[in-house]
Formats: sequence, C-alpha cells, structure tokens
Amino acid sequence: MKIETTQVTDPSVTCSTCLACCCRLEVLLITETGVPKRYIQTDEYGGETMQRLADGWCAALDRQTHLCTIYELRPWVCRSFETGSTECLTERREHQI
Repeated sequence: MKIETTQVTDPSVTCSTCLACCCRLEVLLITETGVPKRYIQTDEYGGETMQRLADGWCAALDRQTHLCTIYELRPWVCRSFETGSTECLTERREHQI
C-alpha cells in the first residue's frame, strides 16, 4: 500500500517577495548539478557545501535582487525546498519575514 503525502504550501509566498531567508541555510552538495566551483566549499573530509559568506548568506545569492545567480544549476536541496512550504514558513518566522 502506497501512502501519498501532500505538501501544503502558502500560495501568497513567492521567491520574489521572500528576501531569500532559505539562502542562509547550510546546503550539502549530494548530487552533481553543475554548480560552479567558485561557489563550492570543501571540508577536511572532502564533503562539499555551498559556500557561504562571512555573514551567512549563500555566495550565489544576488544581494540586490535576492535571487539565485545560478538558479538553473542550483543544488538538489535548493530545488526541493519548496517556496511556501512548512519549512519555508518556519525559516521566514525565524528571520521575522
């Protein structure tokens, strides 16, 4: 028996009005998507994450528009983080957005 789960999302939340609070999360690179090497940080064990700047923001984020500069090449984790989802709304609350 297959149980399907449905992610409830808030349609009033869009990336263009969000201020990219999810771009402050640590993003592990677990699949190859073509992320440019300049945005990848490798730890001492060979694990790769998206590089974050000193203030915690993802290095691939355009600070003026709050849009991803590598959207078509973004990691799987970023692709699966659905706008308006429970996780998204939690991050927005934590950042008071």
